[in-house]
Amino acid sequence: MKAKATERIILGIDPGTNITGYGVIKAIGTVPELIAIGAIDLSKYDDHYVKLKHIFDRVTGIIDEYHPDELAIEAPFYGKNVQSMLKLGRAQGAAIAAALSRSLPIFEYAPRKIKMSITGQGAASKEQVASMLMNVLRFRLNETKLDATDGLAAALCHFYQTNNPIAEKSYNSWKDFMNKNPKRVRRQ
Repeated sequence: MKAKATERIILGIDPGTNITGYGVIKAIGTVPELIAIGAIDLSKYDDHYVKLKHIFDRVTGIIDEYHPDELAIEAPFYGKNVQSMLKLGRAQGAAIAAALSRSLPIFEYAPRKIKMSITGQGAASKEQVASMLMNVLRFRLNETKLDATDGLAAALCHFYQTNNPIAEKSYNSWKDFMNKNPKRVRRQ
């Protein structure tokens, strides 16, 4: 009798002070499936603190709607503008607080790690990431903003990082890999 594959739902967030992107995937065993993708548009609010409240409220609503098991969030990148970094960190904090209010485990990934995980290239453009996501998860990018695909990329990155049995092992060489994985090597 074959064991039933475990199912989990992952919410990915790309925090921003003008647009916060999100994506929700369902993972059944080794297969990811798109559930939702969207963006929280904050550009209509002038007050930064109102934006933070809106991020908290919307992320809480998304959690209540989709009941994710985990949150994957993009870590702020280091920039030269300290005020922008502070605001971005606050936006991330609002999303994290929403997840904590619902007792979700939180996993943080650097932007380069997410891009590398999705495209194989740490310096990939938003368009390259979006294209790869559409290919892997089989959806079309209509009017969805690229910030939404960045949130989805965080979720898929987390899926890849936690669903890769090979990643847990370390190898010194191809010979070492073959010795540790005899069933995965086809000899001729």
